[in-house]
Amino acid sequence: MRGADIAAEPAWQDLVSSATALRGSLLGRGWMLGCAESCTGGLVAAAMTSIAGSSEWFERGFVTYSNRSKTELLGVSEALLAAHGAVSREVALAMVRGVLAHAPVQAALAVTGIAGPGGGSPDKPVGLVWFGWAWRQGQGVYGEAESVVWPGDRQAVRMASAHHALAGMQLRLAALLKP
Repeated sequence: MRGADIAAEPAWQDLVSSATALRGSLLGRGWMLGCAESCTGGLVAAAMTSIAGSSEWFERGFVTYSNRSKTELLGVSEALLAAHGAVSREVALAMVRGVLAHAPVQAALAVTGIAGPGGGSPDKPVGLVWFGWAWRQGQGVYGEAESVVWPGDRQAVRMASAHHALAGMQLRLAALLKP
């Protein structure tokens, strides 16, 4: 698929809309966001940087598709990867904490999964994606993770995952604003 075709897809417009909503929450807090993406391969960062002025709230994105890149760029330990696999709660949390450790940001998100069509197993089926979200609050760092198993082909899994990562960060930031 060509780049111009992606921009015309409704799914892409929905993704940009999610990024735009997140933009408002980040600007309202004066926060910068960073992301680490595996199976989405930069879709989250692309959606955010498609918005003019995104440098005011988006600092950087790491595309860490291989285990080696997760270790080298984010500090995810090889032992953790060996024990749990790249598609796991533990690795999603390590990835998002790695963003906070390697970027001057207050909030971060991470995505790691199996987009397919191959690569799945009975324990980790095609469509399984783990998400991590983390933020700084006071002197602490807080994080959450969750998984979803998406139906559909590779493109559907990747787009749904990118959208969910953005919407999940927006949901968490909105909860932080509540008294």
